[in-house]
Amino acid sequence: MSAATTGDAPVLEASGVSVTLPAFGAETTSGTLALRAPGPWTTPEGPLVSRVAFAAAHVVPRAGAENVPGAPADVDWDATLAYRHRIWSYGLGVADAMDTAQRGMGLDWSATQELVRRSAAEAATVGARIACGAGTDQLDPAALEPGEAGLQAVTDAYREQVNVVQESGAQVIVMASRALAKVARGPEDYARVYDAVLAEADQPVVLHWLGTMFDPALEGYWGSASVDTATGVFLDLITAHQDRVDGVKVSLLDASHEIGLRRSLAALPGSPVRLYTGDDFNYPELIAGDEQGHSDALLGIFAAIYPAASTALQAFDAGDAGRGHAILASTEALGRHIFAAPTYYYKTGVAFLSWLNGFQPAFSMVGGLQAGRSVPHLVELFRLADGCGMLLDPELAARRLAAFLAVNGFDAEVTL
Repeated sequence: MSAATTGDAPVLEASGVSVTLPAFGAETTSGTLALRAPGPWTTPEGPLVSRVAFAAAHVVPRAGAENVPGAPADVDWDATLAYRHRIWSYGLGVADAMDTAQRGMGLDWSATQELVRRSAAEAATVGARIACGAGTDQLDPAALEPGEAGLQAVTDAYREQVNVVQESGAQVIVMASRALAKVARGPEDYARVYDAVLAEADQPVVLHWLGTMFDPALEGYWGSASVDTATGVFLDLITAHQDRVDGVKVSLLDASHEIGLRRSLAALPGSPVRLYTGDDFNYPELIAGDEQGHSDALLGIFAAIYPAASTALQAFDAGDAGRGHAILASTEALGRHIFAAPTYYYKTGVAFLSWLNGFQPAFSMVGGLQAGRSVPHLVELFRLADGCGMLLDPELAARRLAAFLAVNGFDAEVTL
């Protein structure tokens, strides 16, 4: 890391609130945790300009509804859209109907369509940036076989979803497809489907490459289990459709691969193609960048840390790269914990922090996914969120954590 990207982490004051925490085993300790006040987060006075940044937002279920595994999603639209307005108020765009919103893990296609339309309409009321995922999750991959019929079904499903997103007024993010991974026999089948899908685009899209740590069903995407070979196929696709590609979101949790791909994209002739980092482990260094460039951002962790993320990007805008990097780096331990293996349950941590901060009435998720993380994992999330100033109302967070611990068989005392 260059000297230009070094800086001091934000100084956090004491909040005056304490909570006792239990120990869960030999590697944890009980005791009183004195909570810090929220970080020195600020909203921007104008648009963020040095980086394009989206927070991939989660959905809030309706309290008391039958949001159990296998049931159709029943969404609290008021709370879900209010969360997006908070993100927009900090100058970030919202990437909606993505894996953070539980695509393929509880949010069915019917609810997804409504989410896209509602979020895009809300974005228009405040002139905010909105992009939404278009995939193929109205299909059951188990019912498909490789060959002509399967490829056509995938193409038609993509077209349907692209049209829904475009008609809403949102930018299209072409999501990786479990169905395509099932039916494609090699790189040429990926090229065929993406050629047809990109022909439908009425404005440049974002292409999404999601790694198997986020979705094991995407093994061998782009027609090869070799990341290097797959990257070559990916670059060929981008080159063939460069005027229709705004950027790519890469979620492989591999910083060196992302930097190499970023440099390959920068070397392409013609219209520029952005690299939107999806690396929720290494985002501070990737967004800070180096002398050859930086990544933009389309991140699930930004849905959890949007006040800090915005404040960091404001520092980059002001030319203070050291401070910008330091703010992002102060949240890195929280990000790595939320996205720890099994990574696809990271949504549970995003929802838990939303509940701690008072942005949803219950710690619950569509599809019952709140069971995706253990009590010790979530208590450690609480510690780390406190450590980087992301408990925005410490008293409320402490009381909610105490209630959570009580129903899980542990005592916790809150002291003001």
